[in-house]
Amino acid sequence: MNYKKIKHRIHEIIYEADTPAGKVFDVVLLIFILSSVVLVALESVDWIGEKYHEQLNIAEWFITVIFTIEYILRILSINKPSKYIFSAYGIIDFLSTIPKYISLFFVGTQSLLALRALRLLRVFRILKLTHFVGESNSLIKALARSKTKILVFMFSVVVLCIIFGTIMYMVEDDESGFSSIPRSVYWCIITLTTVGYGDMAPASPLGQFIASVIMVLGYGIIAVPTGIVSAEFTSQAFNIDHNTQACPHCMTTQHKDAAKYCHQCGEILNDVE
Repeated sequence: MNYKKIKHRIHEIIYEADTPAGKVFDVVLLIFILSSVVLVALESVDWIGEKYHEQLNIAEWFITVIFTIEYILRILSINKPSKYIFSAYGIIDFLSTIPKYISLFFVGTQSLLALRALRLLRVFRILKLTHFVGESNSLIKALARSKTKILVFMFSVVVLCIIFGTIMYMVEDDESGFSSIPRSVYWCIITLTTVGYGDMAPASPLGQFIASVIMVLGYGIIAVPTGIVSAEFTSQAFNIDHNTQACPHCMTTQHKDAAKYCHQCGEILNDVE
């Protein structure tokens, strides 16, 4: 097997999720991603970090080496490495791996805590591993088509909160926490969204009645955006026929299942002859 075929094979495994080898790679990668996140979380617990520091350090180095190899292979398997290196995921992959190496040149780890937290960004790679690319694109399109209706709805909710907040300011006194209209509007928002922090509560019977009305309205208001998007989503007849093929030349994705050439740069997708 010559270098060109090896390069193509690596690209097929790493950048595609439609092949058996690509699926296995994605699952293994996902396991390492989640393991990395768990290690970072465990290390942040004082007693675990102190008691199992050596074991956690070894595990972190092992995962860091794995992701370093993966990062290098991603660069070597494409014709224009800069397309990946300077892409959003390329930058995330780099920033999530480099902190462990930086710790070799600096004594102490306290100053690196914030930087090491960037490793949590590896979880965004999961977004590339999904096999439902077409469906997710359809949902994004439905959200985009619904944005006007949602904006109108959100504006109506803001107006409603201002009105009810002003009414509560007039009904309740300062002792109940309704000392100003902005604070009353704040209370209305957390009540309407069913959050209810409990830092403010109406004391008068009329105020409690109005609060009950707002709570009931809250359940209906929460359901409205979901209904808007769902209606838009079901009204569209989307044709899902894209795969996970990434062009080895320009890194463009979302090609048709039967595509032989990249729809962005025009280069052949599988040049292994």
